[in-house]
Amino acid sequence: MLEHGFPPVYDANSRILILGSFPSVKSREQQFYYGHPRNRFWPLLAALLEEELPRTIEEKKSLLKTHHIALYDALERAEIKGSMDADIKDLEAADLSGIIKNSKIGKIYCNGRKSFEIVTRHMGLEAVLLPSTSPANAAWSFERLLEAWSVILLDGGMGERLD
Repeated sequence: MLEHGFPPVYDANSRILILGSFPSVKSREQQFYYGHPRNRFWPLLAALLEEELPRTIEEKKSLLKTHHIALYDALERAEIKGSMDADIKDLEAADLSGIIKNSKIGKIYCNGRKSFEIVTRHMGLEAVLLPSTSPANAAWSFERLLEAWSVILLDGGMGERLD
């Protein structure tokens, strides 16, 4: 059983929460989210927010906090070989109560179906399913992802744009 290994990124001003499923091998090596060079999460977020592409972990954290975005994964522990969501077994859902209690989260967005299933079925929370930014989701072009993910700009239903 593998542990998630690194903490969520959020602060008291975070208004939306984006959840992946479980860190990839590359993310676990780097000890930060979306570490695979072909994952489109960081380029997509930078394009949506009209910001420079963050390169370092500190730049990525700053981008998230500047735009009131919390980031974590739906699983705290899992049995997995490699990085594919389809290979996840014996899962243990993350406890999101601290993030939600200590921030202004108004909406949860899930990066891919596995995260969405965990959040809605195992946690019983409402969430919005977004197409995965994983390189394995080759059916979705960057442009299609950009269009689908633009919903995050409407700040968790509170009516203010994040950017």
